[in-house]
Amino acid sequence: MSNLTKRFLKLFTLLCLILVLSNCAIMGLAVPAAVSGCEVGINYTFTNIAYKTICYPDADVEAALNNVLKKMDIKETKRTAAEGKVSVMAVTDKLDIGIDLEKITPTVTSIKVNAKEGFFFKDKATATEIIVQTEKNLEVKK
Repeated sequence: MSNLTKRFLKLFTLLCLILVLSNCAIMGLAVPAAVSGCEVGINYTFTNIAYKTICYPDADVEAALNNVLKKMDIKETKRTAAEGKVSVMAVTDKLDIGIDLEKITPTVTSIKVNAKEGFFFKDKATATEIIVQTEKNLEVKK
């Protein structure tokens, strides 16, 4: 093999490794096929944090989130509130979960959920389910 070909293969291997470790290459292709009807509107950041903007006041979303965490047996460990933003830290036996609620308008709230297992792994399914169940809880109140 020529020197140029060897360099290209090394660079290509390194690039593939980086993409796989960041869950970008393989997982990105599998997500659209695996999305069910309930979670179609939920998006993910590059770092696999689930987020969605919903048409409910932030106080209603916060109350619904509290109900969902209790229902899912997720223990809240810390809550901080600032101007138009609430951050909740929660845990399970396997996950550390960070949830941010941000007031966009008086009737629109953004919810972001980051469910981590250790330092590298994200649990998108649990993050998605927290958002789905919060929205369902809000719809029941209508």
